[in-house]
Amino acid sequence: MKKNMTQWAKDVIARKEVTALPIMTHPGIEMNGNTVRQAVSDGRVHYDAVMTLTQRYPSVAAATIMDLTTEAESFGAEIAFSDIAVPAVASRLLPDAKAIDALQVPSLSAGRIPAYLKANLMAARAISDRPLFSGCIGPFSLAGRLYDMSEIMVLIYENPQAAHTLLRKCNDFILKYCMALKETGANGVVMAEPAAGLMSNDDCVEFSSKYVKEIVDRVQDDTFMVVLHNCGNTGHCTKAMVYTGAAAYHFGNKCRMEEVIRDVPPTALAMGNIDPVSVFKDGTAADMKQAVTALLDQMRPYPNFVLSSGCDTPPHTPAENIDAFFEALEEWNQREVRGEK
Repeated sequence: MKKNMTQWAKDVIARKEVTALPIMTHPGIEMNGNTVRQAVSDGRVHYDAVMTLTQRYPSVAAATIMDLTTEAESFGAEIAFSDIAVPAVASRLLPDAKAIDALQVPSLSAGRIPAYLKANLMAARAISDRPLFSGCIGPFSLAGRLYDMSEIMVLIYENPQAAHTLLRKCNDFILKYCMALKETGANGVVMAEPAAGLMSNDDCVEFSSKYVKEIVDRVQDDTFMVVLHNCGNTGHCTKAMVYTGAAAYHFGNKCRMEEVIRDVPPTALAMGNIDPVSVFKDGTAADMKQAVTALLDQMRPYPNFVLSSGCDTPPHTPAENIDAFFEALEEWNQREVRGEK
């Protein structure tokens, strides 16, 4: 359903209450009795998980699965699947720089892309009370999955021209995918670019942000918002993230939220950053309430803050911890906004 996302962001900032958008789909998969393998392969199972969570929790927006293997698989990478864990790239696709020249940019019919487009189309048609965010990988993170993460870090220094050739092919495909996601009726995309956090701010601009900006400039408008996620950023490359012009930025738990938000324009949303593993998955409900309350207290001066997980919540995250996340937010909002001390 078409929404004015520019106005939506303004409304989120103007609200007296803090809103929340945890990045999560795996709890919905488990609540429905399905496996991770089924959800990342079958668009309807994926859609069902999104709908289960949308109906249960008051997130300010809905979101589809954050899967960092879908695009790599489309290029031909071998993927290791599991019923209980997120998919992973099993082996390096490109053995050396020469292989980059022969790499073909795939069509949107390759791999599991059609299943993801189906899930987004179904969710966009069904969800009308809040925006729907799709998911995609960022260009440097995709290049690292095709070339090997350690090797791509060497390549950008030893053979930057080859790195740019690979990044151009990655970006061309991601742009094509984002345009197709937009066509499904989704209201935005969460672009996961965690590997960019391995670089300095200047290198992040050169080998990631310039490419992301191309996509932002092509797809972001009043009806479609780009949320740039970089959980590898410890605070050292926030300025590179902001260089992209994305309408929202999503931060991981490795950084201090109250520090990185200072580099975010007050008109852009800044989302984060409760630890998805130590708090969401492995913590207790009491741990969650304490973490959420502490973060909200720190972020009180920033109306563009949106409470979220620091990354995608992993499989086997207890529902009671997610419940505690929203309960702590509601309790904090009541105290702050309604004066209930």
